[in-house]
Amino acid sequence: MTQTLNTLAVVVEGPERLSLSRLELDAPDGDDVVVDIEWSGISTGTERLLWSGRMPPFPGMGYPLVPGYESVGRISAVGARAAGRVGDRVFVPGARCFGTVRGLFGGAASRLVVPGSRVTPVDEALGSQAVLLALAATAQHALAAQGSSPPELIVGHGVLGRLLARITVASGAPAPTVWERNPLRTAGAEGYRVCAPEDDARRDYRSVYDVSGDSSILDSLIGRLAPGGEIVLAGFYVEPLSFVFAPAFMREARIRVAAEWKQPDLDAVLAMVRAGSLSLEGLLTHCHEASDAAPAYQQAFGDPACLKMVLDWRQSA
Repeated sequence: MTQTLNTLAVVVEGPERLSLSRLELDAPDGDDVVVDIEWSGISTGTERLLWSGRMPPFPGMGYPLVPGYESVGRISAVGARAAGRVGDRVFVPGARCFGTVRGLFGGAASRLVVPGSRVTPVDEALGSQAVLLALAATAQHALAAQGSSPPELIVGHGVLGRLLARITVASGAPAPTVWERNPLRTAGAEGYRVCAPEDDARRDYRSVYDVSGDSSILDSLIGRLAPGGEIVLAGFYVEPLSFVFAPAFMREARIRVAAEWKQPDLDAVLAMVRAGSLSLEGLLTHCHEASDAAPAYQQAFGDPACLKMVLDWRQSA
């Protein structure tokens, strides 16, 4: 694999400045595969922060950058030492192959060069739904921590909140309650209840998983805990988090942070999907051609009816 390769990529040039640019790719070596991307998802968490300029200090942060960590495509070339076969459909959690342009996280492009060890084969039947595997693995990582309890309350009914609820139900645990204030996002529950916080009188939750990203929410959640209850911070928070100590002291509250997913989390959700216990249906609500990336990002970040935006790269050479 010695040919010069290029790609069409989403480039965040600075806060609220986004373009679709042709970039030269780093030359692949024997451990790499080349993947022609079919679809990539837009994250309304980390990608919104990168686009808006509000991302806290983060390894590799700086502009210009290629965002995205939810990409699916087909292997078009395989290095001599790399696993994988030409034609395999794979999930790619991002790449760093754009020369002087940062890859943070580097998945929103028509072609990627990535170590073969970083890609995961996915079933053909998943199609564009495979972009959801990163969020599903994020939910699984929060749930699978040693000593963790399944959520009795989930705060937020976006895609991550829905996946947390679906995986909880699939595990055989009691169905959680989900809080959601936006009426456009209250529909779509599968075997669990969705309500506004003010419509929920319960104040003895033993496990609360927050995916709202709201840095001011801790006091209200602590007030809903049973003694010894746990709050799991599974969203991404820009502002410092704080809480009033006395109520937390009275409840002997515990607070846990769920970090980035790992390969065993991805393997676990793939097994659930293949077994039919976890559905990814109904979570992709909008799709744009990659050539319309700028308005697609605007809609993904500004339209509350848009649960998940997907870019279609199949017509992009």
